[in-house]
Amino acid sequence: MPSDGAPPRALTRPLPKVALVTGGSGFIGSHVVRELLARGVEVRCLLLPRDAAPTLDGLDVARVAGDITDRRAVANAARGADAIFNLAAIYALWLPRPARMYEVNVGGTIAVMSAARDAGVPLVVHTSSIAAVGYLPGKEISDESVAFNDWDIGDGYVLSKYVSELEAMRFDGPDLQVVCVNPAFPFGADDTAPTPTGKTVLDILRGRQPAVVEGGFNAVDVRDVAVGHVLGALHGRSGQRYILGGENVTFADFGHRVAERAGVRGPRFTVPAEVMLAAGRVAEAVADHVTRKPPMFTYRGAAYLAGRYVWFSTAKAERELGYAPRPIDDAIAASVDFMRRHHGL
Repeated sequence: MPSDGAPPRALTRPLPKVALVTGGSGFIGSHVVRELLARGVEVRCLLLPRDAAPTLDGLDVARVAGDITDRRAVANAARGADAIFNLAAIYALWLPRPARMYEVNVGGTIAVMSAARDAGVPLVVHTSSIAAVGYLPGKEISDESVAFNDWDIGDGYVLSKYVSELEAMRFDGPDLQVVCVNPAFPFGADDTAPTPTGKTVLDILRGRQPAVVEGGFNAVDVRDVAVGHVLGALHGRSGQRYILGGENVTFADFGHRVAERAGVRGPRFTVPAEVMLAAGRVAEAVADHVTRKPPMFTYRGAAYLAGRYVWFSTAKAERELGYAPRPIDDAIAASVDFMRRHHGL
């Protein structure tokens, strides 16, 4: 049975019988796989040859080795599938070789779309990001109609996700329908890496986040994001994008809610955006020229969030897809519990 708890809706498309999921071992991807399996869909996962994919252990999925930048490998994996859910991407604040972000996030998207066309797959649900949606000043809330406008401060991830969405939409047409879904900042269980979002929870649990910055963001339960992917396949209009968000919160409020759930001391003060930006410049320079290891945060990463309220509306997804996100406190609880188990805290 579906796990979204929403009342049944008239289908605009039939539920796929066979789906290929790229990035199925990732945080969001593994939850999409679970949601598809719960609905009786036969799932194939395209995985890098050396990916042990522990998040898929115990799940009845076909594992196919391949790289999303390899058009032929993707086409072979996709043959006979009714839909592709394209989630494979690099989600990182910093890489020692920045070009890799574009090779995977943009080049991989082009390869997947080309492969879908080659294999005769009629539908691709492409995982974009709220990073591809434009920002409105102050506490105004953005929706899908706001054009991207973060060229000056967007880091490699932000820019690559915007360009990859453009590339995905370029393939939309009579023979290949493309629906884009744009997750906000996801939280929940099975964030094994962890992702940059999950790391914020882990840092609070470890007492490594004494402060937060001014501003806010949109936090969402990863299970709702997974449901939203399937709803996008069923009800999403071809050539459209849908924000899969949850709750608009300030950084201070979110940090305090995590600490309260965990029973630990939370962030104790809020620092001005200017301080975070200066610290980001230093941290990034050290990573680039000294350690060659990911910094705690970067200048552009700080510039995207610090002092800004990156808030979004889910009205379109609710209206057209039947999307119904649950309270973010459920995701906080799941994330805290998982991080404690996974890291022995």
